[in-house]
Amino acid sequence: MDHPTTDTIAVIDFGGQTAQLICRRIREQGVYCELVPWNAPPERIAALNPKGFVLSGGPDSVYDAGAPTLQPTILASGLPVLGICYGMQLLAHDLGGAVAASAHREYGSAEVELDGGVTLFNDLPHHIAAWMNHGDRVEALPPGFRSLGHTDNSPYAIMGDIDRGYYAVQFHPEVAHTPQGAKLLRNFVRGICGCDGDWTPAHFIATTLQELRAQIGTDRVLVALSGGVDSSVMAALVHQAVGDRMMALFIDHGLLREGERLDVEALCRDLEIPCRTVDAADTFLGALAGVDDPEQKRKVIGETFIRVFEREAAAVGAFRYLAQGTLYPDVIESASSSDTAAAHKIKTHHNVGGLPDDIEFEIIEPLRFLFKDEVRAVGRELGLPEPTVQRQPFPGPGLAVRHLGAVEPEGLAVLRAADQIVRHEIERAAPGLGDEAPWQYFAVLTPIRSVGVMGDQRTYGRMVAVRAVTSTDGMTADWAKLPHALLGRIANRIVNEVHGVNRVVYDITSKPPGTIEWL
Repeated sequence: MDHPTTDTIAVIDFGGQTAQLICRRIREQGVYCELVPWNAPPERIAALNPKGFVLSGGPDSVYDAGAPTLQPTILASGLPVLGICYGMQLLAHDLGGAVAASAHREYGSAEVELDGGVTLFNDLPHHIAAWMNHGDRVEALPPGFRSLGHTDNSPYAIMGDIDRGYYAVQFHPEVAHTPQGAKLLRNFVRGICGCDGDWTPAHFIATTLQELRAQIGTDRVLVALSGGVDSSVMAALVHQAVGDRMMALFIDHGLLREGERLDVEALCRDLEIPCRTVDAADTFLGALAGVDDPEQKRKVIGETFIRVFEREAAAVGAFRYLAQGTLYPDVIESASSSDTAAAHKIKTHHNVGGLPDDIEFEIIEPLRFLFKDEVRAVGRELGLPEPTVQRQPFPGPGLAVRHLGAVEPEGLAVLRAADQIVRHEIERAAPGLGDEAPWQYFAVLTPIRSVGVMGDQRTYGRMVAVRAVTSTDGMTADWAKLPHALLGRIANRIVNEVHGVNRVVYDITSKPPGTIEWL
């Protein structure tokens, strides 16, 4: 899909771990942006028709051999530029300043004193807390620049060439540890770049429907429906675009949660979307037999999905397109070479990096550049039922990525039962949890067995882990501080009601360093 026809900011990715958060914070200002690799072809950047550029942070030094560089076309464009951390150092280096290793590496919170009254600082206090993470720093400003802010360790924590619209900060305004960072980014994209802030769910829907109709024409579309919010919103969009020339195909791969199949079929009836359910549990479980490597699991599931789709599509008639509910976090984490070449692959998503090369369909991904909360907003605008819009994320590979080790039917039965208890207890308690109500929560079946005592007899049972996190977009997450009483009820019920389990543990790892899913 092409980018929306609205004001756009290009975020140039130099490999920083929080580069995607820059996009997220800019979009919160109602301004569309995309993350573009630093070495992307100039025509790709030009195709965005940006009104300004943000240069992300990165792990390199500007003097390292092979370090990412700044494309000359960016400065030649005459558009405003905001450099962040490595982006600041690169801007200074390319424009005639000096960058050197700092005598004291700055990592963590620092107080920045703002030295000038400029548009970038509108509605900001004179001192702000900011998150630093750098070893190099700017030692001499390029011609035309002046200092706009400093810390005890960085004389040029902020610099700017006001006439040319070039600004740079040594800290990271995109992270939560810089409380005023969102205002600073807003001042740049709205005040300096002149973006209108008109990128809304309604605008996205109108633009996407127009693009879908132009791309699909009179052809037919097969929609990969899982019942989750992503695929449901995607199916509703495609249905609005092409009507009865689409069919939703729901593959029951045997890796669903308890009652999931019935919920998906009821959703299709409510949305009046034509849907065909295929029972392919034996096919998937056969393909997964003996596979315990998580990356291989995802690839097996991705290829099996496509093969089942091809088989079922042939049975119901010719389809040219396959529509998927791929989101921006999927693309970023899979580090597709066409999207973020500077990033490291974290894991393969079955609907991105796990697809085989010889696909018979042309893939359509209308949500490819949206974050999860943006999808929910689009779903509400489309009129989807609130339970569907608010449904917690569930991975495409299903319980296969929550069943550590090789997937087997007995383990799946244990996992389903434990997961149902986790979801039931947390959902029952959610109204009283306030801000600590988790964004995602589930059970994980581990391969660990431990000794226990039940009914005065020794047991050697399975260990189940409980995972619950708070988040807004899935790119970062913190473990949910659930009340001890709630965790106690969950553990007691699992041990007493799920045969073969005698130990329950709670995962208190944030993302990063962990991921939300265990596999």
